Amino acid sequence: MRRVTQLVHTTTTTAAANVLSQLPNISTFCTPFAPSSNNLSQDKFNFFSHRSLFLIRNQKWRQHMLLATRPLLKDRNLSINGKEALKDVPENIVVMPLTDTSAFVGATSPHASSRHVFKLGVIKDVRLLCLFRFKLWWMIPRTGSSASDIPLETQMLLLEARQGPTSSQSTYIIFLPVLDGNFRSSLQGNSSDELEFCVESGDPAVVTSESPKAVFVNYGDHPFDLVKDSMMILEKQFGTFALRETKQTPGMLDWFGWCTWDAFYSDVNPQGIKDGLMSLSQGGTPARFLLIDDGWQDTINEFLEQGEPFVDGLHRLANIKENKKFRRIANEANSKTPSDLKEFISDTRTFDLKYVYVWHALLGCWGGLVPNAVATKNYDPKLRYPILSPVYLANMRDISTDSMGKYGICLVDPDKISQFYDDLHGYLASQDVDGVKVDAQNILETISAGLGGRVSLTRRFQQALEGSIAANFSDNSIICCMAQSRLHLPVTCAFLKLTDLKQSAVSRASDDFYPKEPTTWARHVAAVAFNSILHGELVVPDWDMFYVWHDILLFIFIFIKVSLTCDKPGRHDFKILQRLVLPDGSVLRAKYPGRPSRDCLFTDPVTDGKSLLKIWNLNKCTGVIGIFNCQGSWPVPSTNKAFQMVTSSELSGQVSPACVEYLEEVIGLLWTGECAVFSFKTGSLNVALKPLECDVFTVSPIKVYCEGIEFAAIGLMNMYNSGGALECGRGAGCFGAYSNCKPISCSINLKDEDFNFNDQLNLLTITIPPTHNSSWDIAICY
Repeated sequence: MRRVTQLVHTTTTTAAANVLSQLPNISTFCTPFAPSSNNLSQDKFNFFSHRSLFLIRNQKWRQHMLLATRPLLKDRNLSINGKEALKDVPENIVVMPLTDTSAFVGATSPHASSRHVFKLGVIKDVRLLCLFRFKLWWMIPRTGSSASDIPLETQMLLLEARQGPTSSQSTYIIFLPVLDGNFRSSLQGNSSDELEFCVESGDPAVVTSESPKAVFVNYGDHPFDLVKDSMMILEKQFGTFALRETKQTPGMLDWFGWCTWDAFYSDVNPQGIKDGLMSLSQGGTPARFLLIDDGWQDTINEFLEQGEPFVDGLHRLANIKENKKFRRIANEANSKTPSDLKEFISDTRTFDLKYVYVWHALLGCWGGLVPNAVATKNYDPKLRYPILSPVYLANMRDISTDSMGKYGICLVDPDKISQFYDDLHGYLASQDVDGVKVDAQNILETISAGLGGRVSLTRRFQQALEGSIAANFSDNSIICCMAQSRLHLPVTCAFLKLTDLKQSAVSRASDDFYPKEPTTWARHVAAVAFNSILHGELVVPDWDMFYVWHDILLFIFIFIKVSLTCDKPGRHDFKILQRLVLPDGSVLRAKYPGRPSRDCLFTDPVTDGKSLLKIWNLNKCTGVIGIFNCQGSWPVPSTNKAFQMVTSSELSGQVSPACVEYLEEVIGLLWTGECAVFSFKTGSLNVALKPLECDVFTVSPIKVYCEGIEFAAIGLMNMYNSGGALECGRGAGCFGAYSNCKPISCSINLKDEDFNFNDQLNLLTITIPPTHNSSWDIAICY
């Protein structure tokens, strides 16, 4: 008898095989595990073995395998790896080689100005992906085939160049606008298929006649390696930012959270928060992280007429302390209102909360501070009116931007911003607040005229913000928001040279989730996945909070790095939540930011009417693939195109283990070259989905042990991210694994347990009882 032991949560495991298998004939089985609260015994799980399309994953597409050729500007053509990336390059363009594969590209002008637009050259007949700002605050992707498809305010441009007409090998070229001195840059195309870059200071007094390092260019044969390697080169070059994996990540990421915004909006109140926490706890999915969003502060809205709806951008901060909903005033001795924020937070800790964050805007509140108020006059706020760059005016506006433009923003004196942040965060820390979400960060670039320009002003505010977070909170406790600009967070490269922003580790990766607008849900999923290609190298992407109403919203929790729901109290689907959240309030979080699979990079999964979106990730021992039908509405700024939701079209696609990048990280030395795949819904690698439908697949390498025993652990098949449970052996439910033969016995924590073995599916299942929820070791004997 040979003993194969699964010691998943210890370092002594030699058989940490985490796989699930499919046989040539697709079948269905029912899990034997049925917790009393969610009747999982009625849920069908599909198990099949996939033994093709995966051997290619044994290769490694690393940039260092290339025969490197430096970018070369010759005869008015910019050649990248022997391919013409830009044709008809103007005479004023300069190229400064940086490494064997990368260079800075810039330009000169005969006159000095605070804003220049330079032509770079012609791009035609390629596949390209752009990440561009469609609002002042947010990015979305766009695909195309020539420079005329590149929108204003593009912050990343990725091109695919085939090695030949019939070749399947590709070279990828990335263009990243960066900061050059006191100027920021962005990319755009024109109707003549010319790529352009725009450089701006944001202050008419800050001018230049040259920008030699405005755009960073690099190439490689693996798109995700290319982005990572580019970030590493720029990190070394500038020395002012850090990559995501080197930063301290806040502890709240490992726990299920609840945000108050969509549950209450600005009407958030102490009793409502307690009701929400109680509801989640009673349903068996307790929140361990609470985010009190906008509505807790002491603000004044001097412009809002009685009876008008609440509008972001109108109210200003009157005091750094909480408002009267969270603080009892002297003549309310018999009131149920807490005496102060500290007492309320103490009350919430009875729900075993581990982290409580509160919201504030970068400037205190949307409209800044109330001028001449007793509690704010020390910060000397002055009214300023935003001035939008021409590139913003061509894209989408929103009500927040319009309100700020109409009524102005009372900006804290830049010389006193450190004092303001330290006072605010020091007070919150004294009230037992653990961290903050800082919103509306891009606004500074619109009010920088006369203050040295956007780069200089943003540098001062960001240094003050990070210094205050480090001084007043532990655990790097900040979530950044409305900051998808090169000037505010290390979301795109032009921010990287700006300031010592080596700390902030979590940032929103998309526009808001709009629970009352279902046609935006698909757009939201696609936007975050594509934005995370760049965003995810620098910060942990926050996908915003979600209502627990629909599978497409819940499956993306597998790829979310900040697990927040925003349901109203009592309006939770616990059958769904219990597939996401363990009884102790922890979540099975995947390893990386979720990103589109390589075959989806240059497709439009929202408006082309034919493409499905696949998003990949890794656990410690398995891969995971989500596939979504995201076809629906999509805003297309600066064009007259309009796309409507296709309500009845079903689209087909295929899932393969090859969709999972870096699967070699979990393969190990015992891999057979084959994989096992577990489908949560469809039971086939050939998938047909209607709009807003989706499925998730666990992919695990099959490994061979003594005497030809093949084994692959799936994990907890009652959880959406089944393989996530294998990293530390936690959670209860139906543990599944592929095995080529029936075991003799199975035990959990050294106690023999019954097991089921389906010899047609080669499926081994073991029920892990709730008593072992916090920790388990499974030993399987053959």
